Amino acid sequence: MTSNQGGISRRSVLHLLGAAVPAGALGAFAATSAQAGGGRPAGRIPDDLRPGGAYDRFVARLAAEDKFSGTVLLSHRGRTVLSRAYGMADKEVAVPNTPDTIFALASASKPFTALAVLKLAQQGKIDFYGTLGTYLPGFPPAIADTVTIHHLLTHTSGMGDLLNNAEFLEQVGTWTSADQVTAELVRIIGTQPLEFAPGSDNRYSNSGYDVLGAIVAAVSGQSFYDYVRQHVFTPAGMTRSDFYTRPQWLSDPRLAHPYTRKPSGERIDALRAGEGAARMFIGTGGGNAFSTTADLARFAQALTGGALLDPAYTELFMSAKFPMRPRGAATPGGRSFMAYGATAPIVDNHLLLTHGGGAAGESTNWTIYRDLDWCGVILANYDAIDLTAIIDKERTPLCGP
Repeated sequence: MTSNQGGISRRSVLHLLGAAVPAGALGAFAATSAQAGGGRPAGRIPDDLRPGGAYDRFVARLAAEDKFSGTVLLSHRGRTVLSRAYGMADKEVAVPNTPDTIFALASASKPFTALAVLKLAQQGKIDFYGTLGTYLPGFPPAIADTVTIHHLLTHTSGMGDLLNNAEFLEQVGTWTSADQVTAELVRIIGTQPLEFAPGSDNRYSNSGYDVLGAIVAAVSGQSFYDYVRQHVFTPAGMTRSDFYTRPQWLSDPRLAHPYTRKPSGERIDALRAGEGAARMFIGTGGGNAFSTTADLARFAQALTGGALLDPAYTELFMSAKFPMRPRGAATPGGRSFMAYGATAPIVDNHLLLTHGGGAAGESTNWTIYRDLDWCGVILANYDAIDLTAIIDKERTPLCGP
């Protein structure tokens, strides 16, 4: 993998990998102008969220200006309120995006990994305070004996990010099987020292979730991918969701190609650049499962309806574990907390569960409005879009005055 493939800078190559970046937590705290204590009655559909409303018009305008390509969906009590698709899934062969188009999620699939861990914990096979070395060999004692499952789930393990690792960047495009991806990721992560003592800080870590994926495989006796298919996608009715491989991504017309914006403003197919060599062969526990807006709405219903975990473990999965240190400007009327695998903000006295993702040509976010029984999903095959503004247009009518 060279630094000038397809005219792409080295900085852009980091994002071409399809692994999530810290901005993947964007949906945890989109700006809202609402005042605390507001919110709509739970049974009412705000005019702004109906077809032709302010949200619909806003996304349509972005798409008309080529500032958005993808699909959006809003659902209330399990019923679709609004579903739209814009732009092209594959410009080269003129395949349009539709509501059924399948998008790479980047970090927005981390909660699937956490849920798989919770499922194994519910079965008594994983202890939240069990150490990494209890479940996975190959790590030095300084990591194996101090990092716990709880640390990994809450981004408090002290592990860093493979996107900053030179060996990973040199080799990622050469891996050609799911087994090789898992083995090499674990090996490389095991060579990286912790950045802080486990439990002493909270720092977003793709590496930590890659390790959790490997733990799911080691404990369950199945591949990570098979376990998530069997215990997350299938019971949730997510029929189009999967961990698709790089060759599948290149050949399957159902899968949206990612279009990244170069400094010149031109958008290029980040998958075909160098024939996809800069993309990992398959996603991992750290991200880049694929899904649709409808499947993610089904995931929300299955999760909150108890189809994926027993009630106690469902609450354990979604509930706040600790307050997150603000990064950037504070959000009026809100506070952010870390749950297991997702953020659990309180926005104007409403409980949310949310996660976003970002990579080259990937901008994603889904939000479950727990006490309002709403779900919002945004899946784009463009990067450098104003995702925060779209989330705000979704969130303010629900949580605002």
